[in-house]
Amino acid sequence: MIKGGDAIEVKKTQSANSSLALNSSYPKADLRSSSQMITNECRACEDWDIKNLIYCVGHTDDSELKSLWMVYGSIYAAKQETYERIRNTISDGIKEVPDVVFSETKELGRVNKVDPLGITNLRIRGMWQIENPRKVFDYLHAQGSNKFELICIIPLANYQKIPDNSRNSFEKLKVDGLNVEDKKVRDPNNPAKLIDCKLVKFII
Repeated sequence: MIKGGDAIEVKKTQSANSSLALNSSYPKADLRSSSQMITNECRACEDWDIKNLIYCVGHTDDSELKSLWMVYGSIYAAKQETYERIRNTISDGIKEVPDVVFSETKELGRVNKVDPLGITNLRIRGMWQIENPRKVFDYLHAQGSNKFELICIIPLANYQKIPDNSRNSFEKLKVDGLNVEDKKVRDPNNPAKLIDCKLVKFII
């Protein structure tokens, strides 16, 4: 988290199009202080309720960074209720298993004493994955044989909140390989709707 700013989820892949492993944490459109999946230190580090979440996905080989995609969670992941419904349905279903002892957990479930001696426990974890943004937004940018590429997809509403002096200075930059375009992306909650965005590309 950036103090007074956005939160960043950093992921690294060694295959350009491989899915991202999120483990027990489902995809998030934003980061909320009420989330059970964050630490108390994170929750109490400043006075906050909701932060924008930016997924930063780097593609590397053994020695260098090949590409970096930066995508706002609000145009990448569906609303929280979409994932909570699935998670809660599975978790509640597990609790219907008879004759076992359950424990409170942040995971999908924990079953204790599953055998006659009461010496075996079962932890049930979700293993969430999400498609690589390079694949999700392949209609905006096609992978090439470039030495390096930086791709940022910023919802227009967020782009317009950047301080005027910073935004104006950025837009006046004359740098080889830097390009800013107006684009539309599919709404994660309703693909029939489109969201206005800025596509920033820096390609070497």
